[in-house]
Amino acid sequence: MKTESLHPVVLHHIVNSLQWPMLRPLQEAAVEPLLAGDDALLLAPTAGGKTEAALFPLLSRMAQQNWRGTSLLYVCPLKALLNNLLPRVTGYAEWLGRRTAVWHGDVTSGQRRKILRERPDILLTTPESLESMLVSVNVDHDEFFGNLQAIVVDEVHAFAGDDRGWHLLAVLERLGRVAGRPVQRIGLSATVGNPDELLSWLQGAGRANRPARVVAPDFPDRAPSDGPSTSVARAAARPAGPAPASTAPPGDVELDYVGSVDNAARVIAALHRGEKRLVFCESRALVEELGQKLRALDVTTFLSHASLAVDERRRAEEAFAQERDCVIVSTSTLELGIDVGDLDRVIQINAPRTVASFLQRIGRTGRRPGSVRNCLFLALDSPGLLHAAGLLTLWGRGWVEAVVPPPEPRHIVAQQVLALCLQRQRVGDTLWSAEWNGLPPFDHTAQVVVRHLVEQGFLESDGGMLFVGPEAELRFGRRHFMDMTAVFTAPPQFTVLAGRTEIGRVDPALLTEKVHGPRLLLLAGRSWRVTHVDWTRRRCFVEPADSGGKAQWLTGAGPQGLSYLMVRAMREVLLGGEPPVRLTRRAAGRLAELRDGAASAVHPGGTVITRTGRGELRWWTWAGFRANATLAATLSPLLDSTQQFDDVSLRLLDGTSRDTVLAMIGSAVGSVCLPDVDDRALAGLKFGAALPQRLAVATLAARLADVDAAVAVLGEPVRFVVPASG
Repeated sequence: MKTESLHPVVLHHIVNSLQWPMLRPLQEAAVEPLLAGDDALLLAPTAGGKTEAALFPLLSRMAQQNWRGTSLLYVCPLKALLNNLLPRVTGYAEWLGRRTAVWHGDVTSGQRRKILRERPDILLTTPESLESMLVSVNVDHDEFFGNLQAIVVDEVHAFAGDDRGWHLLAVLERLGRVAGRPVQRIGLSATVGNPDELLSWLQGAGRANRPARVVAPDFPDRAPSDGPSTSVARAAARPAGPAPASTAPPGDVELDYVGSVDNAARVIAALHRGEKRLVFCESRALVEELGQKLRALDVTTFLSHASLAVDERRRAEEAFAQERDCVIVSTSTLELGIDVGDLDRVIQINAPRTVASFLQRIGRTGRRPGSVRNCLFLALDSPGLLHAAGLLTLWGRGWVEAVVPPPEPRHIVAQQVLALCLQRQRVGDTLWSAEWNGLPPFDHTAQVVVRHLVEQGFLESDGGMLFVGPEAELRFGRRHFMDMTAVFTAPPQFTVLAGRTEIGRVDPALLTEKVHGPRLLLLAGRSWRVTHVDWTRRRCFVEPADSGGKAQWLTGAGPQGLSYLMVRAMREVLLGGEPPVRLTRRAAGRLAELRDGAASAVHPGGTVITRTGRGELRWWTWAGFRANATLAATLSPLLDSTQQFDDVSLRLLDGTSRDTVLAMIGSAVGSVCLPDVDDRALAGLKFGAALPQRLAVATLAARLADVDAAVAVLGEPVRFVVPASG
C-alpha cells in the first residue's frame, strides 16, 4: 500500500486518532507524487478530503527530512476559510510536535510579533498577507522564508480565474528567490474543465523543469480540455435539444419558478421543515431581503455575505453549524470549503453565473452515508428561470468551464515591480526581471511598464538602481503601502455601528439619497434607523427599527454578463431543449410561455434580426456579454452612439436596410475589433494609474473581448423576420 510510505507517526494517528480504516482514493493516490516532491493538482468533489491528501504526505516529508523553521505555507482565498482550517491543521501538525499559525488581515499586531519570534512550521495565510510580509521592514524575509519547502494553494481555481491568480504566481516566484530553491507547489480544487492547463499555470516559471501530476482518481474519465476556439466551434455546431438523460451527473436537482422573493421565502419556510438548509443568492441585497422575509415567517435564519462584520458572520456560521431546523442565506462566501456542519439541503435563488459555482454549491450536501447531493432552484423571474435551465443543460452534459487567467495583466506587473522595490529597497535596472525567474508577463517584455514607472515618478533611477519614487508614495504609500498588497479595488463603504457593536458595511449611496421620514437600512437581516453619520471617518450609527430597511451595494467595474456557452445553452432551451432535472409544473408552464414569446428571436439555423412595431431593430445573437461587446465594437457603424447590447442581443440603428446589415456582417469576419473601454472601467482597474493610458485601455479591452465567439457568430446565417423595408 502507498500509505505505508507515510511517516509511522502520521500513519499511527490516521488509524488510531482519526480511526480511519483506510484513506480515500485521492488521499491514497497523492502519497507517492507528494512524497517525491512533485508539483501536483489534487482534484476531488467538495468534502473529498483534499486537505488531508496534501498534508499527510507533506507532514511525513517534514518529519523524514527534518524540515526546520517555516517550511510549509497553506494559502487560501478567504480569511474565513483559513480560520475554519486552523484547528484541523493544528491537530495534524501536533501529531509530530509541530506548530501552526495563521496570518491575515484580522490577526493582531501582537499575534504577528509572536509569529515572527516563534516561527511556526506551517503558516496559513493569503497572497495579500504574503505580499505584506515581503514588503514589511519588520519581517526578515531571508530568515522567515529561507527554509520554505512546499506551498499548498487551496481552492486554486478561485485564484486562477482573476487577477489574484497573477498576483499569487508572482509572489510565489519571489518567495522561491528568497528561499533559494524551487518550492514544491500543490493545488487543491474541485471539478475544473482544464486541469492540465491549471497545473501548468500553477507551476509558473518551473513548469519546464519540474515533474508534475494531476491526481484525480474520483474523475477517472477526465479528458484533456478543449481550447477556447474548439469549445466555441463545437458548441456552435451542436444541435438544439435535450441532453440524453444518461449524461446527467448524479444528484437530486429540481427547478421551480416562484416569481418573487416573497414566494421564495414562503416555499423555503414550508419545505424541508426540521432540516438544515443553505440558500445561495447572487447579491448581498437579495441575501438581506430574503433573510428578513424568512425571519418574518418565523424561520430560524442566519446570514452571510462580505459586507457583514466578521463577528456577525462568525456568529451566524457557528450557530448554523449547531442548529438543525434552520436556514442560512449566503452569497458565494459559503461556496468554498468553510465547514457549516451537517447540511441537508442546498437551495439556489435564480442561478450562479457558472457551472463550476453550482458544482461547489451542490457539493455542500450529500456528505452523510445514505444521503445524496441535492439542490432546489427557485427562479424569481423569467430571465432567472431561463439562466437556470441553460446552466442545468450544461451540467447535464458533464461540462464545466475551463479556468482561464485574465489576459495581459500589465497593471499587476506594475504593482509587482513597485512591491519588489519595497522588498529589496533597491533593484538593478537590468536585473529586476530575474526576480520572477523569467515568468511572463513579469519578464523583459515588461520593460515598457518599468520605463513608464520611471518617467512618471513612481520609480526613481540612480546609478543603475531603481527605488520607490514620490508618485508611488503619494498614490499607494498610506498605511505603510498596505494599499499595494491587494490587487483589487473595493468600492468605498461606511461601517455601521449599533452602539459599539459593528454590524457591517453599507454603500454610501444609501446615506445620501433623498428619503421622506427616517433613513432606514437593512443589514444582517434586520432594519435599522440611522441616528448619526460620521462622514470623515466613514461611520454610520444606527438603532433597531421595526421594518422598512433598504439594502444596496455597488458592484465591481468589470463585466458581469454570461458566457457564450451559457447563453447558447439558454437558446437551446428556448428551441425546445429540456434540462435533465425535475421541473415543477410552474417551471414547465413558464418555460412554455417563454418559448412562445421568443419564437421570433431564436432559430435553429442561425441568428435572427427582428424589427418591432416601433421600428426598433435588434440582432438576437445569443452570444454572451463579451462576444456582444466585441461585435458592438466591430460593427459600430451599425449601432447607435450608446452601443446598446446585453447577453443575448444588440440594438442596431433603426432604419438600416437588410442589405446593409448583411454586407457589414459579412465583411467583419476577418476584421474583428476589441471592445471600447469607458473611463469608469479604467478607474476600477487598480494600479491602472501606474500604466500608460493606452496600455491600461488595451488591458481592459482584451479582457472584455471574446473574439472566438464573435467570429463564430459572424459566420452563422442571419435570418430577418420582417422584410427589409420594415
